Amino acid sequence: MHRLGISLYPEHSTQEKDFAYMELAAKYGFSRIFTCLLSVEKGAEETVAEFGGFMKRAHELGYTVAVDTNPHVFERLGATATNLKPFADMGVDIIRLDGHLGDEGDIMLTRNREGIKVEFNGSGNLGLDLLVERGADKRNMVTCANFFPEPWTGMSEERFVELSRKYHKAGFQTAAFVSSQQPETFGPWPVFAGLPTCEDDRRRPIDLQVRHLVGTGLIDDIIIGNAFASEDELAAMAAVDTSRVTMRIDLDPGITEGEREVLWGFNHNERGDCSEYLIRSSWPRFIFREREIAPREAPETFHKGDVLVVNDNMAHYRGELHIARRDMPNDGTRNLLGRIPAEELFLLDYILPEHPFAFIKA
Repeated sequence: MHRLGISLYPEHSTQEKDFAYMELAAKYGFSRIFTCLLSVEKGAEETVAEFGGFMKRAHELGYTVAVDTNPHVFERLGATATNLKPFADMGVDIIRLDGHLGDEGDIMLTRNREGIKVEFNGSGNLGLDLLVERGADKRNMVTCANFFPEPWTGMSEERFVELSRKYHKAGFQTAAFVSSQQPETFGPWPVFAGLPTCEDDRRRPIDLQVRHLVGTGLIDDIIIGNAFASEDELAAMAAVDTSRVTMRIDLDPGITEGEREVLWGFNHNERGDCSEYLIRSSWPRFIFREREIAPREAPETFHKGDVLVVNDNMAHYRGELHIARRDMPNDGTRNLLGRIPAEELFLLDYILPEHPFAFIKA
């Protein structure tokens, strides 16, 4: 099950603004908070008191809270791998390790009596299975990828998928970041160009970033890295269907009511015997076996992202929905329903054999 999250940085904000943002996001079903202790320079007592109030309000609203740490943070708070009292006093749910405490320290950290989960860096190639073999408690281990404040430094799609697949396959809960497109957002550092995990997501609308991470099938929790996202962005994230790959479609002006039914009246799945040329959803054809889909005028060539339906000229397959994966000639047996926007064509790569997909209804 996917969870949505926000990030807050109390040292750069006010309690009033932070609590209001928590309350707003909770209204849309958000249930995770990421915050950072790396950039906090206050003493242990003041930090525990300040963040304790923050955690209390977050828990009242139903949030699970993760704090970013490293060995310096542990030292400053007077904590160790076997003494997490400062974190427990704050009410921390998850300790994220931006820097490690050594293998033995990390292993003991996962065995803490306070029940605090340990979040490892999902952007690194870590031997977490080896730690488990050596005694780490897998039930207390989760992963979360980095975010990247500096433009053009975010993870490549290839590396992100490679590492996320590794941890997902091993059974570790995963998380990654998307970025608000609001002006003057901020994070823990004085860099203001967004905070995504993947570089290609940096300038995408936030709902498309979420649909990207959902489409990979590898990420459990999706967190906005920068603060503060707008209410429209929170609502857009909450509206995403996280059960399947979903795409926008620019409808052809001549589309008929029956063809609209093909688009939105069925649960679409790619066939197991998939083609290089087409994504095929066969379910509609069983309903349209006894109905008509008159041929309509269409371009001579269909292009990647064109959404098609088989018409009366190939009646045995009439009603079958197709998405072109590559250019192909129009032989007159398919009508054009619409086109997936260019910026969303990459989502086609995530529609796997026998997996569901859908189109967003405007």
